[in-house]
Amino acid sequence: MEPSPDPCARALDPGDPATSLHALAKALGLSRHWRDVEGRDQTVSDTALARIVTALGYPSATPQALTRSHARLAIAARSLPAMLVTEVGRPTPLPASLTRARVTAENGEVQDVTLEAGILPAINTPGYHQVSLYGHQLTLAVAPTRSPTLADVLPKARQGERLWGPAVQIPALRSACSGQPYGTLAELAETVDLFAARGADALAINPIHALFAGVGEGYSPYSPSSRLHLNTALAAPELAGLPTLDIRGSNEPAFINWEEALPRQHAALRALFDGLDPATRARIAAETAGDESLQRQALFDALDVHHRGHGRARWQDWPAKHRDPDGKGAAHFAKAHAEDVAFHAFTQWLTAKGLDAVQARAKAAGMAIGLVGDLAVGVHTAGADAWALQGAMLEGLTIGAPPDPLGPLGQNWTLTGFSPQGLQRTGYAPWIAMLRAALSRTGALRIDHAFGMARLWVIPDGEGPEEGAYLSYPFEDMLRLAVLEAHRAGALLIAENLGTAPFGFLGALEERRLLDMRVLWFERAADEGFIGAGDYPADSVAMTGTHDTATIAGWWRGRDLDWAQDLGRLPEGTTREDAERKRAWDRGLLWASLTHDATPRPEPGDPAPVLKAALMHIGKSPAGLAIAPLEDILGESEQPNLPGTVTEHPNWRRRLARPLGEWLQDAQITGRISALDTARKAPADPPSG
Repeated sequence: MEPSPDPCARALDPGDPATSLHALAKALGLSRHWRDVEGRDQTVSDTALARIVTALGYPSATPQALTRSHARLAIAARSLPAMLVTEVGRPTPLPASLTRARVTAENGEVQDVTLEAGILPAINTPGYHQVSLYGHQLTLAVAPTRSPTLADVLPKARQGERLWGPAVQIPALRSACSGQPYGTLAELAETVDLFAARGADALAINPIHALFAGVGEGYSPYSPSSRLHLNTALAAPELAGLPTLDIRGSNEPAFINWEEALPRQHAALRALFDGLDPATRARIAAETAGDESLQRQALFDALDVHHRGHGRARWQDWPAKHRDPDGKGAAHFAKAHAEDVAFHAFTQWLTAKGLDAVQARAKAAGMAIGLVGDLAVGVHTAGADAWALQGAMLEGLTIGAPPDPLGPLGQNWTLTGFSPQGLQRTGYAPWIAMLRAALSRTGALRIDHAFGMARLWVIPDGEGPEEGAYLSYPFEDMLRLAVLEAHRAGALLIAENLGTAPFGFLGALEERRLLDMRVLWFERAADEGFIGAGDYPADSVAMTGTHDTATIAGWWRGRDLDWAQDLGRLPEGTTREDAERKRAWDRGLLWASLTHDATPRPEPGDPAPVLKAALMHIGKSPAGLAIAPLEDILGESEQPNLPGTVTEHPNWRRRLARPLGEWLQDAQITGRISALDTARKAPADPPSG
């Protein structure tokens, strides 16, 4: 029996421009319909769809343009890709007309294979294998069925242990023997020593991606110039056996003066480079010469510094001859400014050496994981990646978030990311290179806004977030490649999965054993109370907070409510007194979850007992890894970053008031660390159910 026709449904007319546009958008992975956080169905306007599909490289302004765009997509769909991605034990479908293939394994072994109905038999060795199909070459990426787990990184004698570590903002760190204006990898090395001695097995850091060289603005670690290379502002020459930089100036105790410090640090690095002896210079040049990606980054930095001196802060505003990284103009500049390019290659080399030294120090001190890196969700539209990877990056689009109750106007992060079509066209080379770079010097990697592997909210240039749409990504391929690269690096993967997940996303992560983030503030029970310690999953990272959330002390004191009142960010119709009454109730819920007894609830001005109880709470959880922001360990009330602000709050500027070693002599602080360490080494709490 056929279903009854919908009398309200519009008949599909292939010649109708709107119908053709909708079909083109769907084929490109754009969702015309989406559901907001309140469960209401929303529809993207045709105007917004047309701008987005055009930005993706498929013109749609006229019926003829739409026809040509559909034809291009049809040709692409019939073409063999540059890479196929599968898993061990899983056959790979190829066009049914193919009967034979030659497979060259990563180890060089060659096998001629007969295809039955176009099916390539399963390969059981993870890696990148080359497949020849009647003269067409493609790469077959074969991923393990799961990501490395704690059982894989722990020695036999430590199997079953539950680990912990702090999360630190590197620039916030201070050293007892340095008056530098912000923390570097040298201070990070000291921090590793201090926490390894107290039982930590991990130390989480914010992204250390490359920023714009020597520029004292745009210093957010989540708005990098490149995710392939490093933030040279964090370089510590002493970790590479070179003299320590002296960039002391005005040393404001509470806040970092980036505008003054970064240009001064850049100048000091240049003086260090200019003073290198010929033998050292030749040795560094030999080590960096063969790295094509590093040389391209160094060329971009040299070009960027040059053009900023002429008032051109975006590469899109450079002369046309320099906008093409492979063009003759860029090559001529590299030759004419060889010394500048060599300097920027040196700063990358220096930073990499320092990061290697810190991770080696962590492992030597007995840390099972060492550094936990962080992979930002996107890059600056005027940065090195957007310049070097043209064709693989979104152009004419930025990424953000749709309107919701917390942000009625939506969010535009003014970042760009990979193009789904560009990734597939390049055989995922940029994604693989980025993962490889991020995993090469750490023991674990947190993927910021991991939902971006499945979809991103994309916004046409010049438009507000409300004119955006969700763009789908080849999630299964990207996730498998992440698992494969983690397997090759022997590193853990952590997915930042806070928010509303796309359908099937969480199940895919669970199946492949990625660790997901479980942050205290968001782990609520059905009655709005906080879940018990035993209810945290084993394959997770239990956290008291992140850089974007209120600290425990700040939440208990109501410091976040102060900021909300001062910046006009309290919910509509809510007074400060209303918010405080709600917070008083929530304090009771939190304290009851943390203590499970009749211990009197501390006053709002006394967060110390809450700090210790919260650390013990995540410590007693079954979660394989527990991470506590350094601010919660020290009892700080202010958070590093307040989302949705730029200048209203001192984001990424806060520093510790004194060297960390001095803080860790405080009995209350050492008591908190000891309580967390003890809780991790004791049996986990059972589930409350």
